Amino acid sequence: MLTHISVRGAREHNLKGVDVDLPRDSLIVITGLSGSGKSSLAFDTIYAEGQRRYVESLSAYARQFLEMMQKPDVEHIEGLSPAISIEQKTTSRNPRSTVATVTEIYDYMRLLWARVGIPYSPATGLPISAQTVSQMVDRVMQLPEGTRFYLLAPVVRGRKGEYRKELLEWQKAGYTRVRIDGELYAIEDAPALDKKYKHDIEVVVDRLAVDPDMGTRLADSFEQALKLADGLAYVDLADGVVPGREGVGADRLLPGEAVSPEAGSPGRAVRAASADKKMKGAGIPANRIVFSEKFACPVSGFTIPEIEPRLFSFNAPMGACPACDGLGERQEFDPELVVPNEALSLKKGAVVPWAKSNPPSPYYMQVLGSLAKEFGFSLDTPWADLPPEVKLIILHGTGGKPVTLRFQDGRKSYEVRKAFEGVIGNLNRRLLQTESAWMREELAKYQTAMPCETCHGARLKPEALAVKIAGEDISVSTRRSVVDALGFFSTLPAQLNDQQNQIAKAILKEIVERLGFLNNVGLDYLNLDRTSGTLSGGESQRIRLASQIGSGLSGVLYVLDEPSIGLHQRDNDRLLITLKRLRDLGNSVIVVEHDEDAIRAADYIVDMGPGAGVHGGTIVAQGTLPELLAHRDSLTADYLNGTRRIDVPAKRRKGSGKKLTVHNARANNLRGVTASIPLGTFTCITGVSGSGKSSFTIDTLYAASARALNGARIIAGPHDKVTGLEHCDKVIDIDQSPIGRTPRSNPATYTGAFTNIRDWFAGLPEAQARGYKPGRFSFNVKGGRCEACQGDGVLKIEMHFLPDVYVTCDVCHGARYNRETLEVKFKGKSIADVLDMTVEDAVEFFKAVPPIRDKMAMLAEVGLGYIKVGQQATTLSGGEAQRVKLAKELSRRATGNTLYILDEPTTGLHFEDVRKLLEVLHALVDQGNSVVVIEHNLDVIKTADWIIDMGPEGGIKGGEVVAEGTPEKVAKAPRSFTGRYLAPLLGLEAVAAE
Repeated sequence: MLTHISVRGAREHNLKGVDVDLPRDSLIVITGLSGSGKSSLAFDTIYAEGQRRYVESLSAYARQFLEMMQKPDVEHIEGLSPAISIEQKTTSRNPRSTVATVTEIYDYMRLLWARVGIPYSPATGLPISAQTVSQMVDRVMQLPEGTRFYLLAPVVRGRKGEYRKELLEWQKAGYTRVRIDGELYAIEDAPALDKKYKHDIEVVVDRLAVDPDMGTRLADSFEQALKLADGLAYVDLADGVVPGREGVGADRLLPGEAVSPEAGSPGRAVRAASADKKMKGAGIPANRIVFSEKFACPVSGFTIPEIEPRLFSFNAPMGACPACDGLGERQEFDPELVVPNEALSLKKGAVVPWAKSNPPSPYYMQVLGSLAKEFGFSLDTPWADLPPEVKLIILHGTGGKPVTLRFQDGRKSYEVRKAFEGVIGNLNRRLLQTESAWMREELAKYQTAMPCETCHGARLKPEALAVKIAGEDISVSTRRSVVDALGFFSTLPAQLNDQQNQIAKAILKEIVERLGFLNNVGLDYLNLDRTSGTLSGGESQRIRLASQIGSGLSGVLYVLDEPSIGLHQRDNDRLLITLKRLRDLGNSVIVVEHDEDAIRAADYIVDMGPGAGVHGGTIVAQGTLPELLAHRDSLTADYLNGTRRIDVPAKRRKGSGKKLTVHNARANNLRGVTASIPLGTFTCITGVSGSGKSSFTIDTLYAASARALNGARIIAGPHDKVTGLEHCDKVIDIDQSPIGRTPRSNPATYTGAFTNIRDWFAGLPEAQARGYKPGRFSFNVKGGRCEACQGDGVLKIEMHFLPDVYVTCDVCHGARYNRETLEVKFKGKSIADVLDMTVEDAVEFFKAVPPIRDKMAMLAEVGLGYIKVGQQATTLSGGEAQRVKLAKELSRRATGNTLYILDEPTTGLHFEDVRKLLEVLHALVDQGNSVVVIEHNLDVIKTADWIIDMGPEGGIKGGEVVAEGTPEKVAKAPRSFTGRYLAPLLGLEAVAAE
């Protein structure tokens, strides 16, 4: 039996022939400096080979649907299991993807509501019961005598297929007519159906006119229809609408049917109802009565055709709200984006879409001038000072009331009297009429997502929302947080009867288990309807982790990338218990991690190093925790032993005496938070996950500051005001989004150093003699690049069932440039050699060229000396991308009045990297700037000058400031979880919880 995963001769990226034996069925932590080769060993070697071997074992047919991994550069690996990687990448940017759908909780909820839910009539509020044939007959007999109608059996409802065989069977059974997709046909004349599209087919069972003696025939016909259509029948009136539905729909005839003078009023026009006019809300044509052996309201006629799981899916036409297509929101023009700066007047361009041209369009200015004359206001008045009714007219128009608009066309002037559509009406019309993709993109900048007016964000049709369990429809339950939903579903059996409990038992077990897993990985605060795109990398990774535990697999190799990201120290223990549980199921769990608690909890530790990049790629120490601590050459061991540490500053800065104050912030779960940030300090925003840190810092403080200082077109979360912004000249948000989405983007292009490098090479004597301009040294344009690979350096070979193979270009041999360009050299190095250098080497190489040297030195200063100058942006981690952005900002001329906002900058950083980063951030503050950091890392928090601690819990139980002040003051706050963990690091005694 294999006991170890044995890796021999791993040389992927910077690994230098690594040999390692990792115990199977254990929790293994791989740690080390950023860039030392942790991910290269864990993901690019072990996981890639495990996944590749598993996929290769499948059939060629199955392989074409799976992403094949490249074979890693390793001699051999033994003891591998099928591998699953759980990385920090956000699960999905699809707005239809939510926490509940990703974890499959919503699938079980749909099943639960379909099988146990009770439909209620929206009209009466009473439960809807099944109808008998007698009740159906009585309902039809109530129609006015002589009313012509068709009795139809809806045999196919929104399903794909050709249905040739079925049509023949219905013909053999004696039926002569069918309605297909709204058109009536004799069965023998039915058209061939395209199996790729969904169809509706109704068999015409009978054609009658209401008569007192038709009861028996109608009952027989109903029985036939119900049998054909699995308990459903439609009665469609040939003339007019169902009594009581006037005004909610329109008269409708069966396509192809005519109204003769005898049947209706003389001379009535013949019409075809090819377009269904739907009954408002219910989605039923106004001339139709739906009968069901299952569910229908006898008072209002509201009917649910069938209660199946797909009725509750907002991704299926049967369940999705027709107004927003199941998204729960619609893109609308937002007055805040149309008029972003209220201090401007209309003449100065307050209405941005109308003032884009410089000078503003004369047509629009003449319209505004006409309105000013009509309603008595000045175009020079700031927007903020205009009367509310004037703002309403400018934005939303005159509501059909005509006004006089005066225009000047050259020497000719003329007047037009008509209703004014308003700026937003004008933008809506232009969006509908334009065929230009550029114009649509331009207009989209003034739109924001608003809740759908029809479903109010519920995403579903009224029929789905009519079905309830314990008084709740499915959308109400998905709005609950994980911990709240756990309580609801755990206690639900007590509110169900015996029969319902018997049906629901297995479904509830799955729902409660999955909610329990989410709760255990510290995601108790997330709402089930939260869209996946709004989750952080750490949150989405822990959701996937919870899903894997739910799958209950054993004998699998799991590789995780820093699952503790975004997790407060308080929740670390729960995460580690989850990882151990995954191991105890019989799996091998490899975690790339820097968190001290995770390293101490591991069964086996591998410390990579000794440095980063070319200085790394070897194993410095490995073994159990005691074996690691005994190792003298391990930086990690030094920090764990306390021989190295990040010191608490001897003195806290008081700041400049000025402050930024956010007043009454109410974004997401914030409960009217008012908090101040002293300027000229290093401020940390702390608190448990979901407590409101990002809502306060990014959604409110940054968004409001960026609008005021940078003129950004973003909407800040609800708040009253932000005061003190006059003391800052700009605000910079440094997040972890990629610096580029294509391999052509790299640190040199992002920081602007590549422009300087190209200019330098173009200025060399050899280049000038040849007449080369800076463009000659770009691999993105024709001229100097290798045209065989178009400047990529590699050629892609498609391999069908095997993974695409990338081979080095045989013309330029990976250099990206043609031979003539590479002949221009500086100190014996071509431009391709420069791009292949590490940042560290580039600092030394360009020491006599300040513009290039300074940018490279700044990258080295933030701990990125190991990355290549031309390293592809797509290969950088989130933490590396954030530090490249930080380096770019640091290389700019400092004003001393800048507000820097960083979201968890320690992501992916070793203790030693954190120390270097803190030196850089504190140096920024020493220059007079203000730095605000959202952070969980206690080593960062303890060095702060000021802390704002959010909480006390996450989600609806958070959103308050539980403590603010110096770290020493927060450490003594009884309501602060952060303070409790911070106290020992400051030499204080932790305060007991209240």
